Amino acid sequence: MSDQTEYTPPKVWTWDQESGGQFANINRPISGPTHDKDLPVGKHPFQLYSLATPNGQKVSIMLEELLALGHTGAEYDAWLIRINEGDQFSSGFVGVNPNSKIPALMDHSEPEPVRVFESGAILQYLAEKFGAFLPTERAARAECLSWLFWQMGSAPYLGGGFGHFYAYAPFKMEYPINRFAMEVKRQLDVLDRRLAEVPYLGGEDYTIADIATFPWYGGLVKGRQYEAAEFLSVHEYTNVLRWADRIEARPAVKRGLMVNRVKGDPSKQLRERHDAGDFDTKTQDKLEGEQA
Repeated sequence: MSDQTEYTPPKVWTWDQESGGQFANINRPISGPTHDKDLPVGKHPFQLYSLATPNGQKVSIMLEELLALGHTGAEYDAWLIRINEGDQFSSGFVGVNPNSKIPALMDHSEPEPVRVFESGAILQYLAEKFGAFLPTERAARAECLSWLFWQMGSAPYLGGGFGHFYAYAPFKMEYPINRFAMEVKRQLDVLDRRLAEVPYLGGEDYTIADIATFPWYGGLVKGRQYEAAEFLSVHEYTNVLRWADRIEARPAVKRGLMVNRVKGDPSKQLRERHDAGDFDTKTQDKLEGEQA
């Protein structure tokens, strides 16, 4: 390991607002709202407040998959939450998710509106509400939920660990990059060994375990995460790549990946979604054409 300046922690930690790297303007050691602002509410049963990060994409994919199955009660409005601008700290958003993280969901189809936050909880809530993408047989259900919670526990090492130090930290640091790269490759190996045995994480059927895992690890092996595909030698994980290709080909997944997206190819951005027809009429390239 190359020489690096050693850090000696102070006796009592204090917040240095300048040390947060790319997200220094929104990271803070306290919770709660920073400003008063109500959230918009559209006409559909579900109101999604999100951004097309991997966690946000899980829920938009799930809703599009439910609609593709014919569950018209899963219609939704997707409102853009710009986390770099601090939208997640509004009083309205904190009322839906006290943790101030996207995605957050309100279900207005119940006698009293139901809030659901944390992406894994939202997937399970929707799966149980509509009876889809979650097995009912005890052993199959346990397998599916085990992989769902595996993803919830593992992805922070990929995003907040490897992703932060490799792509977002103020400067490159060998030790944390090596430490988290090792862990991410171990996780990819876990997935690759599982997917050598079965087509989907839960077994023979596509479930919320796949919907949760694909935006993170599928995006990673497909080269969409942190520009790290070569660094992590993702070509080695052939079963993960095959699984990612299969899921990415699903029409509902293609639509879900577009929702609340503000980066990349404009033709694949649907910044807000309020009707199914928005995919045809309001993708960002068409909006730019209208404004020209």
